[in-house]
Amino acid sequence: VVSINLTGSNLKGTLQEFPFLLFPQLAYLDLSVNQLFGTIPTQISHLSKLKHLDFSTNQFSGIIPPQIGILTNLVVLRLSVNQLNGLIPEELGELTSLNELALSYNRLNGSIPASLGNLSNLVQLSLSNNSLSGQIPPNWGYLISPHYGSIPQDLGNLESPVSVSLHTNNFSGVIPRSLGGLKNLTFVYLNNNRIVGSIPSEIGNLRSLSYLGLNKNQLSGSIPPTAGNLSNLKFLYLHDNRLSGYIPPKLGSFKSLLYLYLSHNQLNGSLPSSFGNLSSLKHLHVHNINKLSGSIPKEIGNLKSLSHLWLSKTQLSGFIPPSLGNLSNIRGLYIRENMLYGSIPEELGRLKSLSQLSLSVNKLNGSIPHCLGNLSNLKFFALRENELSGSIPQEIENMKKLNKYLLFENQFTGYLPQNVCQSGSLTHFSVRNNNFVGPIPRSLQNCTSLYSLRLERNQLTGNISEVFGIYPDLELLDLSNNNFFGEISSNWIKCPQLATLNMGGNEISGTIPSEIGNMTQLHKLDFSSNRLVGQIPKQLGKLTSLTSLTLNGNQLSGDIPLELGLLAELGYLDLSANRLSKLIPKNLGELRKLHHLNLSNNQFSQEISIQIGKLVQLSKLDLSHNSLGGNIPSEICNLESLEYMNLLQNKLSGPIPSCFRRMHGLSSIDVSYNELQGSIPHSKAFQNATIEAFQGNKELCGDVTGLPPCEALTSNKGDSGKHMTFLFVIVPLLSGAFLLSLVLIGMCFNFRRRKRTDSQEGQNDVNNQELLSASTFEGKMVLHGTGGCGTVYKAELTSGDTRAVKKLHSLPTGEIGINQKGFVSEITEIRHRNIVKFYGFCSHTQHLFLVYEYLERGSLATILSNEATAAELDWSKRVNVIKGVANALSYMHHDCFPPILHRDISSKKVLLDLEYKAHVSDFGTAKFLKPDSSNWSELAGTCGYIAPELAYTMRANEKCDVFNFGVLVLEVIEGKHPGHFLSLLLSLPAPAANMNIVVNDLIDSRLPPPLGEVEEKLKSMIAVAFLCLDANPDCRPTMQKVCNLLCR
Repeated sequence: VVSINLTGSNLKGTLQEFPFLLFPQLAYLDLSVNQLFGTIPTQISHLSKLKHLDFSTNQFSGIIPPQIGILTNLVVLRLSVNQLNGLIPEELGELTSLNELALSYNRLNGSIPASLGNLSNLVQLSLSNNSLSGQIPPNWGYLISPHYGSIPQDLGNLESPVSVSLHTNNFSGVIPRSLGGLKNLTFVYLNNNRIVGSIPSEIGNLRSLSYLGLNKNQLSGSIPPTAGNLSNLKFLYLHDNRLSGYIPPKLGSFKSLLYLYLSHNQLNGSLPSSFGNLSSLKHLHVHNINKLSGSIPKEIGNLKSLSHLWLSKTQLSGFIPPSLGNLSNIRGLYIRENMLYGSIPEELGRLKSLSQLSLSVNKLNGSIPHCLGNLSNLKFFALRENELSGSIPQEIENMKKLNKYLLFENQFTGYLPQNVCQSGSLTHFSVRNNNFVGPIPRSLQNCTSLYSLRLERNQLTGNISEVFGIYPDLELLDLSNNNFFGEISSNWIKCPQLATLNMGGNEISGTIPSEIGNMTQLHKLDFSSNRLVGQIPKQLGKLTSLTSLTLNGNQLSGDIPLELGLLAELGYLDLSANRLSKLIPKNLGELRKLHHLNLSNNQFSQEISIQIGKLVQLSKLDLSHNSLGGNIPSEICNLESLEYMNLLQNKLSGPIPSCFRRMHGLSSIDVSYNELQGSIPHSKAFQNATIEAFQGNKELCGDVTGLPPCEALTSNKGDSGKHMTFLFVIVPLLSGAFLLSLVLIGMCFNFRRRKRTDSQEGQNDVNNQELLSASTFEGKMVLHGTGGCGTVYKAELTSGDTRAVKKLHSLPTGEIGINQKGFVSEITEIRHRNIVKFYGFCSHTQHLFLVYEYLERGSLATILSNEATAAELDWSKRVNVIKGVANALSYMHHDCFPPILHRDISSKKVLLDLEYKAHVSDFGTAKFLKPDSSNWSELAGTCGYIAPELAYTMRANEKCDVFNFGVLVLEVIEGKHPGHFLSLLLSLPAPAANMNIVVNDLIDSRLPPPLGEVEEKLKSMIAVAFLCLDANPDCRPTMQKVCNLLCR
């Protein structure tokens, strides 16, 4: 027997009993792609005539037997994708006939033996994805996947290799000029490293080169013109670097080029017209280059083989060249976020293969050409945020495969397309902020595939109770600011996923159906600015997930139902401009998450309840234009988050409480047209207000222009008031002395009671003094790591408990403010199985220490970066990690109020316990550091995770967390940051459609390939991740929706 080939035969077991001695003539042995395990027997050395040995893709463990070095006739040795560990044997250097040595995807460690430099006939060497360390031997005859250090300058002395692959490592330094001496090179993979410097001009000497990958490095300087000499090049990847200067026109001479990626650099100038000569090109990526200017060359239309053209997020201007209509094989055309103007060329209607068209965020005008209706394969149609006008051509209805239809923020008129959802595949339809008129198309009425329907700010009409159907997957419906009439139907309860329902700003009449109270999944409900009458249904108190309730601008009457006090998640309540009367319910004070309360322009009377002081999150309070009487309760000063207060035109009397002086966040007040008296409080809001905020009160005084000084007001009362001195001065002083004595007695009693209570507190409370003492002498705590905002220690308490203590780099204000203490109280109450428990803080003049639960296995990032620990994190554990993080974020977004934004989700912020359960950490640190910041994005974000819209909105919201989560999912599945996918995904309007193309590339190859149910679960998670990574934040799902999808 001279040959045995059993590859892919589903073999199981070990080779310990294999009779090697019975095959003295064996020259070919291939047992790859099976389920063999155990060690490789040393008896394999008896196969002295063996030339080809392939044990790859099995489960072999243990060391590589040094006896393999005896098999000197070996030409091919493949042991990749196993669980081999230990050192690479020096004896392998004896295999001088070896052409291929593949040891990648194992657990090998130690340095690379210098003896491998003796393998002078070696053409392919793969040592990637191990735990090798040390230096790369300079005498190697061929290099492919080393792990650390710079690229040797003597690489140019090599003559044999046809492929150099050093990608996805930690190489630093520059690209050696000697690389240009490898005249036989056809493949160069240097991507995903830390290579700096410029691209050497000698690269142009590689005339045989077919693939050049330099992307995802830190290369700078210009693209050398000599690169145009690479006449056989098919793949050129230079994206995600710091390249500058002009794009060399000679790049247009690559007749064989298939893929050209120049995105995410700092290139300037214009697109060379010579690109029109790239007759074989399939992909052209020149997006996210903010210095690129000029127009789109008409010669691009010559690229008949082109399937994807990305020219988004540059400074390109001018017209869209009609010649693009010649791109007969184009499937994706993305020219969004530029400065293009003029009309959409009719020639684009010839692109019959087109499935993705995005011309959004430009300055295009005119109407939509009728011939675009010929694009029958179109799935994504985005013309948003332009200056387009006219009506939608009827021919657009021929786009029967559309799933996303985004025309919002233009100047369109006329009717909506009648058959836009005739195929039943439409998921997102947004035409908001246009001038559409007429009724809702019947196809939308029956479009059960819808996830999001946004028609707000148009002039649409129709009976609201008749023109909408039942939508089982609908999550967002916004019909606001149109001309809809009729009454609100109770059928909306049949939309089980509906979380946002907005019908504000229409002509809707009748009452609010009590059945709405059964839509317990609702988060936002807006019926404002209509003609609704009757009472507010008490059944709305059952909407326990509601965060925003807006009913202002109607004719609602009666009391505010007491049941609204049960809406514990409510953050926004506006009942203004109605006919509500009687008193304001005291139990509104139970809405502890409320930050906006507007009850103005009603008929409320009696006093303001002291319970209002419980609304500690309130930032805006408007009770103006009512008939409220009595004093302003001093409890209102407990509202430390209050920024705006309007009490205009009521019947309030007495003095303005002096405690307003401690409300440092209050910036706007209006107490005009009441019956207030006395001095203005010494606070910024009152002292900076104009006279208009105080007029209509007869006896107010203070340091405000237009108000009399308080001294003058007192003297003007004359001698007639002197005989009242005893009553108004002496009596209060005596009474005050008496009350002071009572207070002192009470304080003594309270002190004793507190002392007893403190001694009875539970064992979980933080011993601040102990931590402070330990933190002052950091040598008593074990340094655990250093992060972006502090140093983390492992602290052992005298109680035997272990805590993670984060010492912040600085304490900005020098002390802990009231807002920070309130926030600490808020987050210490958070209890969730997937959130790291925060115990509190301790501080002194030098440092601030945050005290957290200690998690034994550390961060997910650390685990994934280590070969051994990453292998222990198998597929089922990774699935649970993803679910755990999703549960935590959903809780923070939808079960906390105000919703807590993490704003920096990454693998470093996910900690694992001994059972590999995920715990999200650091969700409160930024807010603790800067509680009054109005621009939260300045604190947030880890490079590689930041949502793209933050670059121009500078405002973080929950959809930024969703984007972070999408990156994290891919990282957990791939085992490393998916940076090489992100730029592509953000350029694809519907990335989920390309899922099958990339799933296999995303799987962490350090683990056995997933099978069966686990494989399907990972595919569904990747699909969810792609939804989360949608470049349009409005199209990303909520974390609550993500949890639902992951649990299916």
